[in-house]
Amino acid sequence: MILPSPPVGDPRLIVIEFGLTALASAVAFAWSGLGSSFFSRIERAFARLARRRGMAVLAVGVAALLLRVAILPFFPIPLPFIPDDFSFLLAAETFAHGHLTNPTPAMWTHFETLHLTMQPSYVSMYFPGQGLLLAAGQVLLGHPWFGVLIADALMCAAICWMLQAWLPPTWALLGGFLAILRLGLFSYWVNTYSGGALLAAIGGALVLGSMPRLTKTARFRYGLLTAIGIVLMAFTRPYEGLLLCLPVAAVLGHWAFFGKNKPAPAVLIRRAAFPLALVVAGGAWMGYYDYRAFGSPLTLPYTVDRATYAIAPYYVWQSKRPAPVYRHETLREFYCDFEGGGTARKQTFSLLVSEDFAKVWRALVFFAGAALLAPLIMLRRVLLDRRVRFLVLCVLILMAGVAIEIFMIAHYLAPFTAAFYAIGLQAMRHLRLWKPEGRPMGLTWVRLTVTICIAMAGLRLFANPLHIAPRKWPPGEWVSEWYGPGYFGVERAKIEAQLEGLPGKQLVIVRYSSYHYPFEEWVYNAADIDNSKVIWAREMDVAHDQELLNYYADRKVWLVQPDSLPPTISPYQGPAQLSAGSH
Repeated sequence: MILPSPPVGDPRLIVIEFGLTALASAVAFAWSGLGSSFFSRIERAFARLARRRGMAVLAVGVAALLLRVAILPFFPIPLPFIPDDFSFLLAAETFAHGHLTNPTPAMWTHFETLHLTMQPSYVSMYFPGQGLLLAAGQVLLGHPWFGVLIADALMCAAICWMLQAWLPPTWALLGGFLAILRLGLFSYWVNTYSGGALLAAIGGALVLGSMPRLTKTARFRYGLLTAIGIVLMAFTRPYEGLLLCLPVAAVLGHWAFFGKNKPAPAVLIRRAAFPLALVVAGGAWMGYYDYRAFGSPLTLPYTVDRATYAIAPYYVWQSKRPAPVYRHETLREFYCDFEGGGTARKQTFSLLVSEDFAKVWRALVFFAGAALLAPLIMLRRVLLDRRVRFLVLCVLILMAGVAIEIFMIAHYLAPFTAAFYAIGLQAMRHLRLWKPEGRPMGLTWVRLTVTICIAMAGLRLFANPLHIAPRKWPPGEWVSEWYGPGYFGVERAKIEAQLEGLPGKQLVIVRYSSYHYPFEEWVYNAADIDNSKVIWAREMDVAHDQELLNYYADRKVWLVQPDSLPPTISPYQGPAQLSAGSH
């Protein structure tokens, strides 16, 4: 959930993109007619596809799917490597086995870890949407990541469909393909198991794409898609989803009761009944899930885990909680030093304002990179543009909602993804028409901007052999840049595969060093811990460790030291004499 700030990684990819963007602006001013006939031929073919709206949406979805599959030799199916990955995969395994949660294991104090709730049940701390998606991938296609892959294609297609309701079809199709290049191939949204961003983005696109269609035609299908979008956001990013739904609800309410083309009351009731029932059913299921997982239908995900371990607040008016007694030093370091330390720096007004500007910058860099920032020089015209005025209002509401939060990562904003691209594309439309001194500088600049996006995708694909890839773990920039993470998690996966291949059951005691980076956590287990082939456990004090060994007396016991270079595995020699505060 919260990513601390490890050492800064290699910035060369984003520096290259900024350099190419600056070069493109200079070229547009110096040679405003560059490649005009070449680009015109491509645009005409593009426009022919865009006019077939259904085919355009399908083309975007299929292209996202096939392109991500095509680059699997360079970007393999990701391994889990951050706490969120393991947390969502636990949810996926639980759901795939037909359960909502798991009983607390007997030796649960050895299995405490980041972003998992151990009591009142053993479950992911997060909302269930991403876990359900991963479970679908596991059950239907044999691997949880295939659920991510399908959702990735659906997200890009949904963004294209939403844009068709707000922009001309050619620009909507361009937005769909830009979503593939900037989000659908390399970003952590598709190359980790975390966040629920894809489902939240789909939900936001369905709601924003249905609203103008619904007010024009009042068709049942758009009410149904709105309900589906609401449920998707409620199961993944409910806070940001609510920020999006509030202005949409205001518009739909005004249309339904005061609009010039409002439907008759009987028609409205008939067409709204099932969508409303779907939303109510989703809320009821969420309440039942909360009851089973956390003991009460009113206890939301996050709540138990944060109350148990965290000291950092979520909102700026809240104070830090007193630190609980931690059984493990790595948990204390994460919640007190990383999260708690960062919170302390954000309590003054000036620092809060500075942090809010930083949030805006991080969002711009993630969704736009350097290339798509250039059209924002037309932002003033966009703000005065009636076509996207409502979307601008939605983004302003989001900014107000995010400003009062302590933390912000790109996937928090996922419900607004389609709105971001609609506003950016409208800026590109204004830039395309810009003709200072009668020269088509803006037209050339827009064409070169799209070219840079394609070129940077190719550069990212071959970044490793060209030695310009992001630095190895611990990564810093991949969560805030479109070019995404590297192939992490190899060492833990290699040791686990080695142990899985041995006869009998295995128990792994994890011993961290005093310089361990707490976010690089290795203690994660399957849903049914006691019947797992390999169990990962924390080393504690002598008494607790001996209790663990006695409980799992039928297992071969190993010691893993993740902080060795490389990480080592050896037969376990017995409980170590550890000082207070275990690792």
